[in-house]
Amino acid sequence: MIPLDHGSAFQLLAATILSAQCTDAMVNRVTPALFARFPDAPSMAAADPAEVEELIHRTGFFRAKAKSLIGMASAVTDRFGGEVPGRMEDLVTLPGVGRKTANVLLGHWFGVPGIAVDTHVLRLSKRLGLTDQTDPVRVERDLMGLLPRREWADTGMRLIYHGRRVCFARTPRCGECVLAGFCPSSSLRR
Repeated sequence: MIPLDHGSAFQLLAATILSAQCTDAMVNRVTPALFARFPDAPSMAAADPAEVEELIHRTGFFRAKAKSLIGMASAVTDRFGGEVPGRMEDLVTLPGVGRKTANVLLGHWFGVPGIAVDTHVLRLSKRLGLTDQTDPVRVERDLMGLLPRREWADTGMRLIYHGRRVCFARTPRCGECVLAGFCPSSSLRR
């Protein structure tokens, strides 16, 4: 279900870091050259920041992202023997990795259920009346309480894509929304 091209846990983690404030399509255009040059944590850890910046420039915020990528790769290499860890507690200690990124990796690479909560998931969860919380960790817990474990990883991604394509922050397309019939916030129900 994850549309980010990758061939390893390291590559999925790097692609997810790059996806912040960037389209998945752009990430997928940038990562082939990045992963050809730096296919794993040890090679990325030894990278020249200027070279990484040049390779990822089109994703935006390229200086901060390059710093996060190299920092993440260095930590994975130094603390985890070059293997991306498969536990939330370890992942969130890596530069550039928060709960959302960790949940994407855990759910889509390691098969560990979790719900990635970003701004879209926060907004849609409230609009749909699934939570009244604003803290991402509390929203994650509320959603986990409503859904079967096997649905957690995909539900987060479904909400993210629904928020990107239909349920926009300022002008939701309620007329195109498959959820409009039971969404308490739908303009069609007013």
